[in-house]
Amino acid sequence: MTEFFAGLGADLPAAIAMAVIGAAVFTLIGVVSGTDETATIAPLTLVVILLGVPPAGVFTFFLAGAISKHMTHAVPTMLLGIPGDTLAVPLLDEADRMRALGLQHLALRKAVAGGAIAAVISIPLAVLFAWILSPFGDFISSIAPWLFLIAAFAIAYSAPGRWRSVIALVPFVLLVLALQRITGMFEIKLATSYFLGIAIGPMIFALASMLIPSLRDRARTKEPADVYLAPESSDGDRKKLIYPSPLRFLDATQLKAISLSSAVSSATFVFSPVAMTVLMGEVVSARIKQGYQRLTTTVAAKNATTESTYMAESLIPLIAFGLPLSPVAAGPAAPLFNAPPVWETNGETGVINNLSTELSTGEFLVFGLLAAVAAVAIAYPFVMRYAHSAARFVVTRVSHEAIIAAFAGLVTVVSLWEGGVIGLVVTLIVGLAGGALIRLARLHAGVLFMGYYVAVLSVPGIVALAG
Repeated sequence: MTEFFAGLGADLPAAIAMAVIGAAVFTLIGVVSGTDETATIAPLTLVVILLGVPPAGVFTFFLAGAISKHMTHAVPTMLLGIPGDTLAVPLLDEADRMRALGLQHLALRKAVAGGAIAAVISIPLAVLFAWILSPFGDFISSIAPWLFLIAAFAIAYSAPGRWRSVIALVPFVLLVLALQRITGMFEIKLATSYFLGIAIGPMIFALASMLIPSLRDRARTKEPADVYLAPESSDGDRKKLIYPSPLRFLDATQLKAISLSSAVSSATFVFSPVAMTVLMGEVVSARIKQGYQRLTTTVAAKNATTESTYMAESLIPLIAFGLPLSPVAAGPAAPLFNAPPVWETNGETGVINNLSTELSTGEFLVFGLLAAVAAVAIAYPFVMRYAHSAARFVVTRVSHEAIIAAFAGLVTVVSLWEGGVIGLVVTLIVGLAGGALIRLARLHAGVLFMGYYVAVLSVPGIVALAG
């Protein structure tokens, strides 16, 4: 026990500092519509790891960033009708109806309050469920190649494309295998470049499509786009909204819905977060008859589920298995498992040297709650106080081209660092192919990440079994 608290004390300064940085950075990123979690959280977490930040700091940066983003992603979703990221898409229906009623400010506050409460509820529950499953960790590690194959099939089938998504995995797995064979000829082993390619795939595909004259002409506009921003609320002194209790905006029915949605989704780790958000929303909505109450309760429960699924799908694979066996673990949280040369996860060889081996279960709990406190302390008052001003600033002042250029530069630097020009070429090829599958076959990035693990783990296991 003494060693445990001594370790906490040694790691606490870095953990606090990185939690604050992660919360601040992703509070701002979340306000920008269309900033996908995988394309933002994964690359920046990878950079933090490669910079040599201690494991506790990496963990709090990632978790505080995810929590903050899933609070502020409600700003463009509720006020502009533009999803802040992938997980905000299921909130659009309720957001549109609340804006039509002129109650977008209430929808925003209920969504953010639900997310804040869910973050605090889901972390201890996810750690508890992970602790229950942890005795089976060695067994699961031994069958990891086959488990990845089954999980990849299940996650692909849960995507909107169903069987189309499952079939689309095959050429992607073959592409990864072919690229591995080619890079092996130059004695170059890549991992990060594949993750980056998948993460920014839609962006690479969109940029490449501009090389086609017909698509470029279709995308060109003569006038700036019109974006409607709902008027700012005038329901009281704004100074009183700097840090109001989340309970102020939620009634007993909504608190119950948030708590149950968070508890249920905290126990799951293999399902798509989008699917879980839709499912929890449908369950809550079906039990409430009054229209206004149904809308407000559903939007709060849905945004709570975006938080709790991310906590569960990050913490349970880390604590219980040390393997990225969830869409979030294989996507935005992938650097926590694989970040060569710092961390490596290889279920085929039994090598598990990642964040799961750096922190104990108790440290995951303590630092997880620390990250949640930092995120709620920064993102929550920001939304309550400055949501409308931030949304207006993003719409009128922030260039999406500049944001794309910044992430393109980040990806280029990391790819060149890992594999030189070959690493950059692999990132572009994977991104172009992955982006095409995401856009055309309606896959999500989590499916492609699982496809990568099938290529590097399951296929070698199948080949070995076949002799």
